[in-house]
Amino acid sequence: MESTALFAKTPPVKLFFIASIPGAVSMLASSLYQFLDGIFVGNFLNSTAFAALNLALPFVIINFSLADLIGVGSSVPISIALGRENRREANNIFTCACILIVATGALMGAIMFAAAPFLIGMMGAKGDFAAQAVQYLRTYALCSPFTTILFAVDNYLRISGYIRGSMYLNILMSVLCVAFDVLFLGVFGWGIWAAAFAASLGMFLCVLLAFIPFVRGKALLHFCRPRFEARQLRQIFVCGCPSFLNNIAGRITSILMNLFLVRLGGELAVSVYGVLMYVDGFIQPLMYGMCDSLQPAVGYNWGARKFSRVRAIEKCCFIAAAVISLVSVVVIGLAPAWITRLFIAGAAEDALAMSVGALQLFSLTYLTRWLSFATQSYMLAIEKPLAASIISVSTALLFPVALLLVLWPLGLQGLWINFPATSALAAILAAVILRRKWPELHQPDAA
Repeated sequence: MESTALFAKTPPVKLFFIASIPGAVSMLASSLYQFLDGIFVGNFLNSTAFAALNLALPFVIINFSLADLIGVGSSVPISIALGRENRREANNIFTCACILIVATGALMGAIMFAAAPFLIGMMGAKGDFAAQAVQYLRTYALCSPFTTILFAVDNYLRISGYIRGSMYLNILMSVLCVAFDVLFLGVFGWGIWAAAFAASLGMFLCVLLAFIPFVRGKALLHFCRPRFEARQLRQIFVCGCPSFLNNIAGRITSILMNLFLVRLGGELAVSVYGVLMYVDGFIQPLMYGMCDSLQPAVGYNWGARKFSRVRAIEKCCFIAAAVISLVSVVVIGLAPAWITRLFIAGAAEDALAMSVGALQLFSLTYLTRWLSFATQSYMLAIEKPLAASIISVSTALLFPVALLLVLWPLGLQGLWINFPATSALAAILAAVILRRKWPELHQPDAA
């Protein structure tokens, strides 16, 4: 079905399952690879490699952040332009965005490669721990011009109606990355740099496949002669800022957390924090996959002034996010020891005790996380970037950093409590924003 007909005419609940289930599966496949990557590094290599991976990972995500800003920031105005039946504008935004992403990938890659030793040393890492973190970061940096566009083209596929194609692409990427991980780490016995290269190679091959419909002119969006206009660039920047700020703020928080962790508990504390982040990296993509997959439909109907459809679609998003969050609380709370042993092979008693306690506290995060997450996605889809940015920056940086200072006297225990406390504050903030936006969100449909 053509995407415009899908977004405009399909009943909201049916649309939710058509669009969000493949999106959730796509993100699940992607997060499953990241989950397995941590397991492979922790088991094929050693605990130092696992700690080094987690020390470098925030910088890797920062490396992708500008590309993500452009990819997410362009998807919203493209969807709204299509809702207004302005395909020429949509195609121009698409073309300009692709050029900008490749350019920023090269720029950020060069900066990260040069700065890697300084950045890792700044974290307090030394010796083999630091050397492995630098290897991992530099490998990603070298490959970033060829990989960072993957997540943007995934959005463009969904906008063009290739919802299942996007899902299959993400599944293929995960299969390729896992296969290369096993080959490079398990068979060839290469070092931690090979884990980064395995992911980059899998992503690059999928980038080539993803652009085939656009190059052949089969997709709703087409390449055109680019016209870089200040208005459109500003629109991309404004709409992409919430996601960008969330990435940057979240990584700054991770870097600060690692600084505290290295000093309070050394490699072991960094490894336990890594376990928490891998668990979070498995759950959040499920919510993100569902909510993000619905953004083109929400943006299209908002642009067409079909506000009742927007509300019906978003209701499904909020309910699904709540279900995923609450199930996660139960699963993490029941199996903390098993989760720990997945990542820290042969975990000693002290490591197991620290990780189990941290996971039990961390599980409480998902009692409230769904509300702020779904609200942020909602605000972004309807071009309310300021509200989305306030939620994202508060959740990813302001609340956790403030709580770091408040909970510092509790030591490591305070760091683990930080997560559910941040989530609760973010939920309150989201509820306030929804209340203030209530009249605008409940406008009557256009005649």
